[in-house]
Amino acid sequence: MEYRQLGNTKEKVSILGFGAMRLPTVEGDNSQIDYKKSSEIFSYGIDNGINIIDTAYSFHANEVHGKAGNSEPFLGEFLETGYREKVYLQTKCPSWLINTEADLEKYLDHQLERLKTDYIDNYLLHGVNNENWQNYKNANVIEFLDNALSDGKIKHVGFSTHGTFETLLVLTMDYDKWEIGLTQMNYLDETYQTGIEGLDYLASMNIGTEVMEPLRGGRLVENIPDEIMKMWATSEEKRSPLEWALQYLWDMENVNCVFSGMQSLEQVKTNIEIASRSKANMISEKDKCLIKDVATEYKQHKGNDCTSCGYCMPCPNGINIPHCFREYNIGNILNNPKASAMQYFTYFEDNALAHNCTLCGDCTSMCPQALNIPKEMRKVKNFFGEEFNHF
Repeated sequence: MEYRQLGNTKEKVSILGFGAMRLPTVEGDNSQIDYKKSSEIFSYGIDNGINIIDTAYSFHANEVHGKAGNSEPFLGEFLETGYREKVYLQTKCPSWLINTEADLEKYLDHQLERLKTDYIDNYLLHGVNNENWQNYKNANVIEFLDNALSDGKIKHVGFSTHGTFETLLVLTMDYDKWEIGLTQMNYLDETYQTGIEGLDYLASMNIGTEVMEPLRGGRLVENIPDEIMKMWATSEEKRSPLEWALQYLWDMENVNCVFSGMQSLEQVKTNIEIASRSKANMISEKDKCLIKDVATEYKQHKGNDCTSCGYCMPCPNGINIPHCFREYNIGNILNNPKASAMQYFTYFEDNALAHNCTLCGDCTSMCPQALNIPKEMRKVKNFFGEEFNHF
């Protein structure tokens, strides 16, 4: 397996990393990790080249979002069996629970205890956006991070974000010691969230680039439309949908590591096998065009023609109209509301979502695409529905 330097950390990490958010569970209960199966897949993965694990305070919590999950405690027990020094352990500060500097100290110490370790290799601020970054600054986060580095409690500092490119600019202007940025990326998301532009920017700043959601929650490899499979089949280089998705990312020199939420030993073996024959600049120009064509075909199934220009904003009722339409379109593209429900409900407050639309119509005349925005808001509300509002 190839190892790439993680930005300015000088650490060499495997191009395939373990994402510890979707571990095997008992009887479908997300909070009950199957320790035997999970230990088996981690042991195999590490023994066969994977050297980095990403978790978070909330991973494998129950249905109440933001509570302490069981991913960290599981990893604490597993790594005690002789694997701690073989991996870079990465976890995240629970942004939504931070109000004061004392909170920062409390949760870091609690996570060290849960992970049964004296230090965390990579400590990331979880899901940073412009709003919670201001909360962090009010809690004196910069001094906290500097002190945690000096004390040896953490080795490297970073952030994860589902924000915009502007978010990256704000973060890097406010703090100059970032070493790692974890962002969402796959061949459907080149212009979504921080996108390709964000990866290039982080690399230009010598900040380590890590990728989450390479398969868009598995939707790029499940229930593939026939027309998409026919398009893949036109390539001389035969690849499975999984290979296309992963190698699209590993083909980029500025992608240091891709995290996959592997749930079975078979998935681990398959992903390692693909990683073992993947490297940068291996995809032909013809196949790069094919990937773009496939992405375009997927996007033909979007729900509406919103371009996220933002001319409709601000909404007098506080609704984030572009966000609602982005996730609605992704859900339609993948023919599955659940594919984007987590991001729809999680990354913005409830008052910014479509069900708060009063049909006032103030936004309609501002839309360059001539969308009937109130009508489209009703579609978004019905598309997601209350049954998904538990993330």
